[in-house]
Amino acid sequence: MTQENNGHNYCVMGNPIAHSRSPAIHARFAQLTGEPVRYGRLLVPLEGFEQALRDFARSGGQGCNVTVPFKLDAARCAHEKSERVLLAGAANTLVLHDDGRISADNTDGLGIVADITRNAQVRIEGRDVLLIGAGGAAAGVLGPLLRERPRSIVIANRTLEKARHLADTHAQVARETGASLQASALQAITGDFDIVINGTASSLAGAESPVPASVLRKGALAYDMMYGPAAQGFLDWAARNGAVARDGLGMLVEQAAESFAIWRGVRPPAAQVLRELRAELQAAAGR
Repeated sequence: MTQENNGHNYCVMGNPIAHSRSPAIHARFAQLTGEPVRYGRLLVPLEGFEQALRDFARSGGQGCNVTVPFKLDAARCAHEKSERVLLAGAANTLVLHDDGRISADNTDGLGIVADITRNAQVRIEGRDVLLIGAGGAAAGVLGPLLRERPRSIVIANRTLEKARHLADTHAQVARETGASLQASALQAITGDFDIVINGTASSLAGAESPVPASVLRKGALAYDMMYGPAAQGFLDWAARNGAVARDGLGMLVEQAAESFAIWRGVRPPAAQVLRELRAELQAAAGR
């Protein structure tokens, strides 16, 4: 993007960014709602997030989505932070105000909850949930998952201390919702679960799943927060072991819809756009 920003008033910032489907999703949202949204990609140098954000705001930017590896930077840059950002320590949605203030929110958790409960039609309330990973992806979704009042959530991570820290920062929310919240080392997981959420990049490392099949209760939902080839190993493992396998494409679309609503005050038809995107991807894959 040039200093004039090529007329985009919204964008997604990240590194890498060429793969992002956010511009196509938001373009379709704009089409369907009639909102004057022009949305682009912005490749940001690894040490240059704050400068890139200032430049985008000066060029007329009104808001942006933030993806890896800048979600922690996005939270730090904000003057106003939602409860979700304060809990996660990370932000994926910024509003750039005319007076220079920046407001931050995190719509990742809202996205996964909407995809599980509305699109997959799986209830979280009263269920036992295993959340694999304790990095930014897991931190972004834990609060909204707890707000759905599951019976329990176990955070399992290769490094136990990180899982414990995430559990500690969400202990008050767990108390408020009556959910049991525990931390576990990956190799020490016991029991089985109704919903298993993979918040790691295990497939990219060549592993199908970071956990054994014994964690899957009969008919469990096995959800990978990634989508496309990156999620395929986990999805294959889940299906082979009798679980209902689902990737994170719906989470991507739903979190984008929440961002769009924050910026424009209009919630776009996420379910329609998700159906269209799935059909497009299946056609491209020759299925």
